Amino acid sequence: MVRISHFFWGILIMGCWAAMAEVEYMKYKDPKQPINARIKDLMKRMTLEEKIGQMSQIDRTVASEQVMKKDPKLVKRIGTATALEVRATGIRYTFAPCIAVCRDPRWGRCYESYSEDHKIVQAMTRSYQDYKEKFPLILERACPLLTAIMGKQCVATYTIQYETKVAACAKHYLGDGGTTKGIDGNNTMISRHGLLSIHMPAYYNAVIKGVSTVMISQSSWNGIKMHANHDLITNYLKNTLRFRGFVISDWEGIDRITSPPHANYTYSILTGIQAGIDMVMIASRYKEFIAGLTLLVKNNFIPMSRIDDAVKRILRVKFTMGLFESPYADNSFVNYLGSQEHRELAREAVRKTLVLLKNGESADKPLLPLPKKAKKILVAGSHADNLGYQCGGWTITWQGLSGSNHTSGTTILSAIENTVDPTTEVVYRENPDPNFVKSGEFSYAIVLVGEPVYAETFGDSLNLTILEPGPATITNVCGSVKCTVVLITGRPVVIQPYLSTIDALVAAWLPGTEGQGVADVLFGDYGFMGKLSRTWFKTVDQLPMNVGDKHYDPLFPFGFGLTT
Repeated sequence: MVRISHFFWGILIMGCWAAMAEVEYMKYKDPKQPINARIKDLMKRMTLEEKIGQMSQIDRTVASEQVMKKDPKLVKRIGTATALEVRATGIRYTFAPCIAVCRDPRWGRCYESYSEDHKIVQAMTRSYQDYKEKFPLILERACPLLTAIMGKQCVATYTIQYETKVAACAKHYLGDGGTTKGIDGNNTMISRHGLLSIHMPAYYNAVIKGVSTVMISQSSWNGIKMHANHDLITNYLKNTLRFRGFVISDWEGIDRITSPPHANYTYSILTGIQAGIDMVMIASRYKEFIAGLTLLVKNNFIPMSRIDDAVKRILRVKFTMGLFESPYADNSFVNYLGSQEHRELAREAVRKTLVLLKNGESADKPLLPLPKKAKKILVAGSHADNLGYQCGGWTITWQGLSGSNHTSGTTILSAIENTVDPTTEVVYRENPDPNFVKSGEFSYAIVLVGEPVYAETFGDSLNLTILEPGPATITNVCGSVKCTVVLITGRPVVIQPYLSTIDALVAAWLPGTEGQGVADVLFGDYGFMGKLSRTWFKTVDQLPMNVGDKHYDPLFPFGFGLTT
């Protein structure tokens, strides 16, 4: 019995040793191991199919349990305002910051860009203190956003604290804000010196700070599609700048290497992957992409070394983010979603980004701040009571939605009603006729007009006009009573024809859900402090026109903004 017991104990111990050895051997599961060792260990275990799965990012509309069983875990797509709220949804990857330098407001993505000046865009990837003395006023507009990028979206991903951070994405590489006539995805005609001095600087800082990923632009540079540009993606970004994260395509970006798109998908896969794209945003054609890339690798058109380079980069980001240790959403973050603290931060950001462009006929007779106590005031315009217009595109849905039933928040009309004296009568008419305005005996009027909701190409505009009946509302109201016009737009728009009839003019941009921030400043609880981060043109015929141009003749120059 003793011998038998010893025999079985020996087997048990050997089994334990074997199990321990097996656990020790799977280094990629051990967070204490160096990341490079974990990457090497996991890649030895991966099939070609699994590696290509890592390189494939599909749209959530075609994602299912069955599909996910066939590709390893994919990083989900959506970026949101703060990392804590992103983490509450289970998403670890935000497609932000957009560090495009918008050189033409006709571009439908101009509101995603911080400025026409690369120095301001660059500042968004540096610390606020580095630029505080040089750009103290202009950066007041950038400060809240900078905090979000540096503190929450975690540009410095290689020192990431993955419990509270998400991976960032610098986009769109390169020259997306300089396309001809501002047409999305168009050709950027500029010298190499111009490209590197205007559109590249922010990427220097992003890479130095350790940005996790870089997204390629749908645009071309001097006729060469960026998704096919091996020189700028592999030679410059990866080899010269030593970018260690992964490069991701834009939505169906490789399809657009050919004209028309998807005309020769095999060629597009070959060219895009060889250019240096590591992860491909496929959307719905994932089966065709996986089959095509597999065929190209097996037939030696794409070397295995290129696949391994891509997967190493992807796994490095995933290991750094802690996806293998904490793959699921952390419910403890749920209280951050729409929290009052975050709404107060958003309200503060609104206050600091408002730009006062006109305030009475002279500095001696300003109209703003408006008195809270008045007998009767008029609020007019299509954008006065519309959360969708305040938020713009990329809100709940891709293009955004007009109306106030899609998200919660405070419209500017409600904010005005909350702010004025209880004895003040507030009358709202979306587009009142002149007779109504004249007979109303209003102390003053506030007119809120602007752009419709849009995102990307749908926002491209060659005329940059205010949404109808906005111009008529301005004329009808401001021609009859003292008025303040508040513009709800993603960019400068045509306003010069109406300027002489407007007593005070405010650029509120897209203030989002916290309209109370607008009322805070209109009625003097806080002063105006915002400055223009882009030039306001007189006519669209002047475009493109940017600060420093030889024939610079703006309506309001870069950096302009009155204070109260």
